[in-house]
Amino acid sequence: MLLKTRMMYCVWDSLQRSLSTLNQRNNMMPLTDRQDVVVAQDLVREFPAPGKNMPDLRALDGLTLRIRAGEVTALVGPDGAGKTTFQRLIAGLYTPTSGTLTVLGTDVVADPQSVQNRISYMPQRFGLYEDLSVQENLDLYADLHGVPAGERQSRFARLLAITDLERFTARPAGKLSGGMKQKLGLACTLVRSPDLLLLDEPSVGVDPLSRRDLWKIIEQLVQEENLSVIISTAYMDEAERCAQVYIMDQGKILASGTPDELRLVANGSTWQAIPASGIKSRTLQAHLLEQREKIADAVPKGDAVRFICQSPEDTSTPAGINATPREPELEDGFMLLLHRAQLKEHPSTFSAPVKPEMVSSRDSADDSDNPVILVKDLVRKFGDFTAVASTSFGVKRGEIFGLLGPNGAGKTTTFRMLCGLLPATSGQLEVAGMNLRTARAKARARIGYVSQKFALYGNLSVRENLTFFGGAYGLSGDVLTRQIEASLKQFKLNPDAISGELPGGFKQRLSMAVALLHQPEIVFLDEPTSGIDPLARRLFWYTIGELADKGITIIVTTHFMEEAEYCDRIAIQDAGKMLALGTPGEVRQFAGLHHDVDMNTAFIAIVENARANAIERGSSHA
Repeated sequence: MLLKTRMMYCVWDSLQRSLSTLNQRNNMMPLTDRQDVVVAQDLVREFPAPGKNMPDLRALDGLTLRIRAGEVTALVGPDGAGKTTFQRLIAGLYTPTSGTLTVLGTDVVADPQSVQNRISYMPQRFGLYEDLSVQENLDLYADLHGVPAGERQSRFARLLAITDLERFTARPAGKLSGGMKQKLGLACTLVRSPDLLLLDEPSVGVDPLSRRDLWKIIEQLVQEENLSVIISTAYMDEAERCAQVYIMDQGKILASGTPDELRLVANGSTWQAIPASGIKSRTLQAHLLEQREKIADAVPKGDAVRFICQSPEDTSTPAGINATPREPELEDGFMLLLHRAQLKEHPSTFSAPVKPEMVSSRDSADDSDNPVILVKDLVRKFGDFTAVASTSFGVKRGEIFGLLGPNGAGKTTTFRMLCGLLPATSGQLEVAGMNLRTARAKARARIGYVSQKFALYGNLSVRENLTFFGGAYGLSGDVLTRQIEASLKQFKLNPDAISGELPGGFKQRLSMAVALLHQPEIVFLDEPTSGIDPLARRLFWYTIGELADKGITIIVTTHFMEEAEYCDRIAIQDAGKMLALGTPGEVRQFAGLHHDVDMNTAFIAIVENARANAIERGSSHA
């Protein structure tokens, strides 16, 4: 065993030195030796302090890198790592505090306009004109970019086809679903063929089918037009498709390399374990995450829980757990590097996630088998359009129930009816034992809600938002104070930070904290982790699992299919109809797939099979 440990240590040391050498070589290679679209040297960008009595925020801290032409390059990292700031500097929207930045051979500080004439940039919140139709938005951006009239028809046709927006050219952009807006934003960004394309998390809020289509057009443009692309993403499977990956943390480059090179960072440290009979995967995951001195990461997948040990030197697995080695993936290397960086930066605070202190206001022992949500023959129509067609299901107390589906499938409409935000056209709908047709206000008092978009007051501080909404929920005095302090600790929020200036992930944490202040029985989460990095998603779902274990019922929509693994049951909808309902394992069986196949594959198979059958039925009827 000692010899094996020493051998593994030598392999690990060699890999670390190789990765370090690779990073140094990438950063030191002269510009004349290869073609680079971006060259950053000692780049610093500071912003004014986000709150009272706080130092200025250093978003980029001596960033040095080179990005090659004709490739797709990924920027990944936790929320607040500086990815968006860096892209805005490249686009000439910000100026550096210090350092140099050359884009397409031009000093972007000296001549930002010439750089902007050659790039296309799609920010996280792309500026669509919501009162204009899909086609009018495309026409407008083509005008702005000076696209010749003779090129427009073929360009538009190609973009509309690959984004699946051909049927919606006359629809106002404001009436598109969130994912469809994102796809239209990408189409408007690509109305011309730029020398450099900047994409800031373009697939946030987009379902797996649409993500696959978006990547088809990106890869096609790279191949056919030798396009250079820099993309920031929260999806590690997207980063795996890139030629080069830069992992950022606290404004610096933590590591860089090809996906295969970064994957090897976790070599010898990756394992998987199958929970014992009767034990939920998320329970085993929580048990592993609590062993922070040994375990860097753990996540459910299929029938197993995949986890990473802090060091390959330690070949033993946690006590009582039967584990087998597995091949590392890019996400494993990413997570391991982030954990080690955090351990080095804050060794005294490196501990297990904070468990929720919230408890349910009702005893969960007597009614755990009774549904707290009952849906029967639920229908919602908008004029002649049926958004939800005769949907039926029940959700038990303490269950995590996932609503999945492509953009425009009807899941958000279903979600809003469950929350009492939208009346049903017909059918039976009960929440917390109350009929939403007759007692909507009373039912709402017993639920918490986190929306897709940040819906709090951006000009208020974190504490001010918690205080305001706590009062709206009827909390006051010492009770409100205790709840706020517990929330600040649980979600690691700075009470003095201005809410609207928080990174996206921290805004979601604040939204979750507000939704839980009044200790609701049911929590509705509408794509709560959209745009949040993998590390933050782990901690978020740890909290969700703990809440469910305390008897809180969780209803969640998500486009991260791996998050379906946390759910006790999931429902997949499309075109307003229920396609599949059951545990993650049962859904895989329904799709005719093996138990260890990823949920992304199962989701796509179920939706595409249902659509093919619908087309076949339509043809036979015709």
